Amino acid sequence: MSIHDQEKYWDNVAEEKEFPTPFQIEEFEKCVSNEMKTLENSMNFRCPENRRFSRILDVGCGYGRTLNELYNHGFKNLTGIDYSQGMINRGLRLYPDLNLIKTDGELIPFPDNKFDAVILLAVLTSSYKDEEQENLISEISRVLKDNGILYINDYLINQDKRNLKRYNDYKNKYGIFGVFQLPEGAVFRHHTKNHILKITEGFKELIFQKTVYDTMNGNKSNGFYYIGELNKKY
Repeated sequence: MSIHDQEKYWDNVAEEKEFPTPFQIEEFEKCVSNEMKTLENSMNFRCPENRRFSRILDVGCGYGRTLNELYNHGFKNLTGIDYSQGMINRGLRLYPDLNLIKTDGELIPFPDNKFDAVILLAVLTSSYKDEEQENLISEISRVLKDNGILYINDYLINQDKRNLKRYNDYKNKYGIFGVFQLPEGAVFRHHTKNHILKITEGFKELIFQKTVYDTMNGNKSNGFYYIGELNKKY
């Protein structure tokens, strides 16, 4: 399935799908706030005032729910990108204060070293090919500043009968155990921890926490959240 086909799927469901995967904002703030606390001490500002200096990019922002959560926590320098025009339209209607931009889904349309943090929530799951994921992480590394923060929420391999059946059913078609196709045509991937650590090997792992998430279709799935710090000298 091509990016164009995935884009059509998300446009078609843009008004009906709700994304329940929680953003671990307390953990995120611990990492992103470190520099801001230093700035607070040197400039005698309150921390919430300084948060607006952190440039944060949400890649695959959907309808902007996570950026809106950050906005309500005092972060103001926020940008979201998504290849679904339907999702962007919904987000701009719901959260008119946010900066949400339609992209082509391949390149991140910003210069090198622009952002302090990048957020990636349930995006790897719908960019299921190894090369697509590797290119995405490469683009994120390019636009992140040195020592910038990458936050990921996504899904891990499950061991229940339902998931194992569809992993096996689609392994020959897609060549990856963990990839499956929904009846409406969209393709998704559940990952191993080793795979996630491999594609993020240019980052220093700060947190990798396994958890269980509700999916957008009302099921349970193994998942994780990850926070890494970019070191461009790696």
